[in-house]
Amino acid sequence: MKKVLFVFFCLLTIYSCKNDSKDAAASIRQETNVNSKPKLVVGIVVDQMRYDYLTRFYNRYGEGGFRRLMNEGFNCKNNHFNYVPTYTGPGHASVYTGTTPKYHGIIGNNWYDKVIGKMVYCAGDDSVTPVGTTDNAGKMSPHRMKTTSFADENRLFTQLRGKTIGISLKDRGAILPAGHSANAAYWFHGKDEGAWISSSFYMDELPNWVSTFNASDKAQSYLKEWSTIEPIEGYVESGADLNNFEGGFKGKSTAEFPYDLKILSEENDGFDIIKATPFGNSITADFAIEAIKAEQLGKDNDTDVLTVSFSSTDYVGHNFGVNSKEIQDTYMRLDKDIKRLLDALDAEVGKGNYSVFLTADHGAVDVPAYLSSHNIPAGYINNREGKSKLTAFLKSRYNSEDLVENVSNNQIFLNYNELKRLKLDAEAVQKTILEEVIGYPNVDKAYTAKTMASVNFDVGIEELIQNGFNQKRSGDIIVNYDPAFISYGKTGSTHGSGLNYDTHVPLLFYGNGFVKGSTLEKTVIPDIAPTMSALLGVSFPNGATGQPLDFVLK
Repeated sequence: MKKVLFVFFCLLTIYSCKNDSKDAAASIRQETNVNSKPKLVVGIVVDQMRYDYLTRFYNRYGEGGFRRLMNEGFNCKNNHFNYVPTYTGPGHASVYTGTTPKYHGIIGNNWYDKVIGKMVYCAGDDSVTPVGTTDNAGKMSPHRMKTTSFADENRLFTQLRGKTIGISLKDRGAILPAGHSANAAYWFHGKDEGAWISSSFYMDELPNWVSTFNASDKAQSYLKEWSTIEPIEGYVESGADLNNFEGGFKGKSTAEFPYDLKILSEENDGFDIIKATPFGNSITADFAIEAIKAEQLGKDNDTDVLTVSFSSTDYVGHNFGVNSKEIQDTYMRLDKDIKRLLDALDAEVGKGNYSVFLTADHGAVDVPAYLSSHNIPAGYINNREGKSKLTAFLKSRYNSEDLVENVSNNQIFLNYNELKRLKLDAEAVQKTILEEVIGYPNVDKAYTAKTMASVNFDVGIEELIQNGFNQKRSGDIIVNYDPAFISYGKTGSTHGSGLNYDTHVPLLFYGNGFVKGSTLEKTVIPDIAPTMSALLGVSFPNGATGQPLDFVLK
């Protein structure tokens, strides 16, 4: 009997050890799976999204969109741009390159090229041909962006096996994030076409799935009535629907719901009107979901990158302003589109197999006329008046009306041929102009190119201006205006400053490789790309100045 019991206990011990071994192996496999690279990275940029749109409309969001990212992911609540100007082109470039305009070179959406003596567009490229259209809207590429994106580095790391695809209504919102080595970038051409297009920089012709999407009635289906998605009486987080601070559409006398887009499209550039409504975000989500499926993104062991920029929020903000019912409805609808995108990722790639970050390219200021109506200092800059005043001063001081070659993006560019003709020292003229313009109404500060290139600033607006100053591309004098004073019309809103309303934007991390939580520690936009590079184990973008956010990573 003792022998039987002895054998029984031996067998039991062996069995337990085997089970422990299996459990340990399973644990190792589980740990390996948790720590493995994502099969797909999705970068989401919401154009003109202030941070407080997360909190202001929080109770109006469902569980599967913004709130899913906030509550199941990591929320960086004190995230800022660390440079000016806060525009779309520089914003998208900075998110994905991990640096500022000082290094990546995208100093605006448009800027004055001192070498060729004319304005250039950040994504414009006459050396390429349109694909999917004959319109010049297809003559675009990332050739003016000087540095790599983290998507470029992932492509290099995977020997080009990992795909990169960029998608946005705006060409610059698709092209700059995707980087130089992308498989494709697609943007929406409205007018009378309503089609997703590209350029010969990426391909010779559109893939079949894109042509099929364009041939469908998807764009046409969004030329419909835009009314609030929920009863407008419940929109207590925004101002009155009818007010004096909104632009609206041609063909409708008031800027109030509802809007019949099919009728209004006739006077508002055809399919382009879709961009200026929440349905522009919806068709972007439609197209992105189709790209995930058709391109088989996240289906193999080489990480793919999908960049998606939702641009309609910017168009609506410019038209109606921060406090409008239209902007609230746009974000409530975007919440549902983000849910659709996340649900598609769950179905096509699988939970735990993908990683997402969501941020913005800039914020926006409340309509200055609205702020003034509540006794908050705000107003408008008259650029034409300021330029005329400066021209008269230079005529009086130097007997020349040609010393200034261009004024744009709050910068003054000198005419160096005229300086040479008059035998004037450029630095002396810069200083003279600075001393003149600093006295103009609502000019808060001004700096010369000499100062920006020779003095190192590490605090305040001076640091932000310096981070946005590119010695080869920026102007001779940089002007900074008072808070909430903008060069814009009296309705709708804009952006571009270094103030909190323009710099404070969301930053959410979710999915494979990220922990759950939040922080009030300050983070800056250039930190995003190094964080994504660290997650993927690839080289940082070659000009990156940001640092990986180790507290968001597992």
